[in-house]
Order: sequence, then C-alpha cells, then structure tokens
Amino acid sequence: MSARDEILARIGKAVAGAGDVEIPRDYRTTQQVEDLVGLFAERVDDYRAIVHVLPAAEVPAKIDELVAGRRMIRPDGDGWDDLNTADGVITGCAVAIAETGTIVLDHGPGQGTRAQTLVPDYHLCVVRADQVVSCVPEAIARLDPSRPLTWISGPSATSDIELNRVEGVHGPRTLEVIIST
Repeated sequence: MSARDEILARIGKAVAGAGDVEIPRDYRTTQQVEDLVGLFAERVDDYRAIVHVLPAAEVPAKIDELVAGRRMIRPDGDGWDDLNTADGVITGCAVAIAETGTIVLDHGPGQGTRAQTLVPDYHLCVVRADQVVSCVPEAIARLDPSRPLTWISGPSATSDIELNRVEGVHGPRTLEVIIST
C-alpha cells in the first residue's frame, strides 16, 4: 500500500458513518453603493495610484496628455513598442471593483497580454463607469473563468522584513487610472 492509499484509508475510516453536512451558499453577491465610481476612485487612490474621473468626451485628450513623449504599448492598436524599450502600457479592463479598488483584466480586446501589462514600469488603465461593480462576487459573475485573469490593486509593491515598501518589483511602479463617466 502506498503512503497516499494509506492516508486516504485513514481518512475514510475516520469519516465513516458521518452524515452529510449542508454547506450554506448564501453569500452576499451584491452590495448597495450610492456612488460606485466615487468609491472606486477613492479606493484606487488609497493604493497610491493616480486617479482621474472625467467625462467620456475628455478622455481622449487626457490620454494624449499622459502618454505624450512616452513609448507606449497600445494593445490592439498602433504604437506597439518592444517590451524592453516601452515606457508603459495603456489598457482597458474587464471589470473594476469599487469595494476593493481592484481592476481586473481578462486580456481580451484592448487589454493586452500579461507580459504587456506587467513588464513596463507605467500602466495607464481606462475604466468605463459601466464596468465598475460594487463587490468581488459581482465582478466574478461578469468574468469568464476560462480566461487568464490579472487582478490589479494599485501599483506593484512589496515590503521587506523591516516593512520598507518597495514599488515596481513584480509589475508597474506607477498605475494611473482614468475613469470615464
């Protein structure tokens, strides 16, 4: 008998005769939020990201202003730069979560590949107001679990053993978010 078989036999013996346990699945799937965009902007700002909330008509000019002079990766568009020479990437998103200030990319149209969103030092993400949901369960309901998902909560950061914050270790050092209303 292998060690695996022995362990499984012991578990089987220990639970023999135990009744079925009902596991409640009544999780909160939505949350009432008066101002989804405002809460999302506040939470993203808490993560040390730069946030702009603009009317949709002003977004193209703001993008031009922010990327001027930078070598940008523009997924699904003109201006592809090599990952090794790009200053940054501009993407959209699949969904944004107000409660946590998290942006989720499923790497669909306009979102680039994982490498394109993690290698450059600067990430500019455009979020439409209709993409902002209240909470994580609501976001998960909108996502396709078969797609590669990247969850972004602020610029890349970590802390060493002395709790000194270091940014840009495993992703962009700067995250800038435009919320289009």
